[in-house]
Amino acid sequence: MLAEAMTVLAAAGGSAVVQAAGTDAWEGLRSRLAQWLGRGDTARERGELERLERSAAELEAADISAAERVRTRQEAVWTTRIETLLEDLDDDDQRARAADQLRQLLKEPASAPAGESGLVSGNTFNGPTAFQAGNHNRQDVRFGPQP
Repeated sequence: MLAEAMTVLAAAGGSAVVQAAGTDAWEGLRSRLAQWLGRGDTARERGELERLERSAAELEAADISAAERVRTRQEAVWTTRIETLLEDLDDDDQRARAADQLRQLLKEPASAPAGESGLVSGNTFNGPTAFQAGNHNRQDVRFGPQP
């Protein structure tokens, strides 16, 4: 059983996959996460890349009536994959190193067109979530329809 901090980290990874799919951030996150999940095994990394691509395609293909269900399911799938990898590591030191690597991976900025960094929209969060995105520590939060 994983420590609560690692379970939260895995959930952040699952959420990151769903949030990045179909955006400018996707290629960078997809590559880094597949490499992290592959743990140095190129065949395993290729398999993870294929799974990530299938997830992105499923998210993109979902119609409005199914979008929320698909997003929730994909987030759970990737949270579980990350949790499983962390659980399967041999000892606490390996687990801690992998968790640190994942934290760094999730912090790495995604390449975005100039002037658009920090832009996050159309998000869905399930459960207790703290999320902040901004441009140089500035955050604009708006609820409701666009004026």
